[in-house]
Amino acid sequence: MSATTNASSEVPSASAVWLKRLLGCGIGAVLIVLLFAALDWTGTDYAYLAAYTVVQFILLATAWNILGGYAGYVNFGTAAFFAIGCYTTVFCYKAFQLPLLATLPISAVLAGLVGLGTGYLTLRLRGVFFSICTLAMAVVLQTLVTNWNYVGGSRGAYILRPESVPLFGSYSRFLFAIMLAMAIGSVLLARHIERTWLGRGLAAIRDEELAAESSGVPALRLKLIATSLSGALMGLAGTPFPYFITYVDPTTAFSLNIAVNTIAMPLIGGTATWLGPVVGALLLGIIQQWVTVTISSSLNLMIVGVLLVLFVAVAPNGMVGFVQGLRRRKA
Repeated sequence: MSATTNASSEVPSASAVWLKRLLGCGIGAVLIVLLFAALDWTGTDYAYLAAYTVVQFILLATAWNILGGYAGYVNFGTAAFFAIGCYTTVFCYKAFQLPLLATLPISAVLAGLVGLGTGYLTLRLRGVFFSICTLAMAVVLQTLVTNWNYVGGSRGAYILRPESVPLFGSYSRFLFAIMLAMAIGSVLLARHIERTWLGRGLAAIRDEELAAESSGVPALRLKLIATSLSGALMGLAGTPFPYFITYVDPTTAFSLNIAVNTIAMPLIGGTATWLGPVVGALLLGIIQQWVTVTISSSLNLMIVGVLLVLFVAVAPNGMVGFVQGLRRRKA
């Protein structure tokens, strides 16, 4: 009887769980307010633009990790999904004059459908063959966009954005708020996936796919879900980008910098957990923004290469995995 009582006392009550969640939401809200206050304190829009870039990479790295980290399928087509979001914005702006908020769900649906179709055609391949197919998809999409004159083709297209937005003031502040909300939502989604049957199934696929299928894991269905979610989130990341730079062309939308950073950040932070992409994106993103201001943006890819070599040699499981390993040794 006492053992049963002790066991039940260790299980948190529903009210305690909700109290913990409310406390977490309150702390998060305070941190967001402090972040906006710190950026306003600088007195320049560049602070918001730099913060936007860092938060954008949190969203991209988290999106990539849903398939590349949880399931172990390395996707080299990140720039393609990002560009789908960019050119959905350009098309909707030219054809219907849709505002950014109305374009976001359209981009998510289109990028998710492309992810679903790409996954259905390629996920039966494994390892390097899947990665090559995703890279080929990016090349094909870039060729199509380059020859699509309505969205600017190789010349590119301009987007005229308002100078101010009600409640937010400058448009840079508005863009940062949207990207921050999407990044927080993607991190919460990744955290939820990691703790549910979907995350456990993807982890089993990553460890040994044949054994997972033999145990009853619906591997193809789970991978298609992961591909669709990952593609939709990457499309969302690209949707505000034309408003961010006011001009977009195929070279910018399919940028090597975006593709490399999106893969490197989860690898540096750690791919086995939702926290890894956030840590990697913050580390790399902040360093790159500092180097861009103080030295030159041309050094960004070199920094990524150096850090990748360093972490592969010293901490192959990323920063989060390295810290967890130290804790286990101490325990």
